[in-house]
Amino acid sequence: MLKNFWYAVEFSEAVGRRPRKVTCLGQDFVLWRRRDGQVACLSDLCVHRGGALSLGTVIEDRVVCPYHGWEYEPDGGCVKIPANPPGRGIPKKARIDSYPVVEKYGMVWTFLGDLPEEERPPIPYIPQHDDPAFRVIHWETTLEANYERALENVVDAAHTPFVHGTAFGNPDKPEIPDYEITQTDWYAEADILLNPPPPKGLWGMLAKARIDPVIVTNGWYLPNIVKLHVRLPFGDLILYDFNIPVSQNRTHVKILGYRNFFTGKWADANAAKRITRIFEQDRLVVESQRPELLPFDLSAELHLRSDALQVTYRRRRQQLIDRGWWVGGDDIVTGDVPRREATVIASPARRDNPDLARAWVHKTRGESLNEPAHSAE
Repeated sequence: MLKNFWYAVEFSEAVGRRPRKVTCLGQDFVLWRRRDGQVACLSDLCVHRGGALSLGTVIEDRVVCPYHGWEYEPDGGCVKIPANPPGRGIPKKARIDSYPVVEKYGMVWTFLGDLPEEERPPIPYIPQHDDPAFRVIHWETTLEANYERALENVVDAAHTPFVHGTAFGNPDKPEIPDYEITQTDWYAEADILLNPPPPKGLWGMLAKARIDPVIVTNGWYLPNIVKLHVRLPFGDLILYDFNIPVSQNRTHVKILGYRNFFTGKWADANAAKRITRIFEQDRLVVESQRPELLPFDLSAELHLRSDALQVTYRRRRQQLIDRGWWVGGDDIVTGDVPRREATVIASPARRDNPDLARAWVHKTRGESLNEPAHSAE
């Protein structure tokens, strides 16, 4: 899992004044909307006894722990401990990680890492979002598979005729012509020629009798986003898949689905039904892949020319691993009981305030609900 990137962790419409838990990179976070409308993001872990702040409440702009009432500002600092008598100060260690947040494309993005602002990779550009010719729907599900397997599945054009032969692949014409890749440090995409089957149902009403090959644009955007642009005979369908790594073997998928045909609200359910159908065809295959995690060694799996986009991703990933952007041992804290560990992604505040870098205390979750949590620094 890659840190030091902006991650879209939730749809904007789902975040309000009540604390909301999200999980990414193996760590729990709490989101809530401040009085000015901006979203705050903290580690979902009270520094006192490990209470989940997402189970608490919001007072003014502060999130309140449900266990002992400690109140935290959006910057992670604790400003109230109800058990303290008047005049007793707040301990220096009474603070938790706070992460930068922006809202864009109807998504809440939080920067998970400690890079200074000028060094952070960009949020991908989605031009369809502000184009009035397109309508967007939101769709989501959970996949019991690693997020990189999910990511590579979408950019893999060669699986289309076999996994999606009844939707937009054609098993009678499975060939993938060689294609050129456009690449930067943060994304890669390619126009790939595919032979689709005739469309059916509502969309088939707009299709012409003869179905010609279509250009499908597949692409990946670091750290976890994939793009699928299908040029149908009657319009464009563009899907952006946000593959949120909940853990090594679980992915929460959120999709922004754009279309410039049947743009009335009445067609949203049909568009969602088609996304569901396509995704469920992928699910069985992706959840059964072995090994579950993407190999680090490029030679561990056989690659063909049709796999060029996946190979490009793996090479770029290795460069970032070498740079130290992989979630590894430095991001794991272990308690004093075997196998008790938790992921903790350092926030920019640790870099901005070196004197406070050791002030954070993180507690790991017990192996059962009846066991107490333990702390580690």
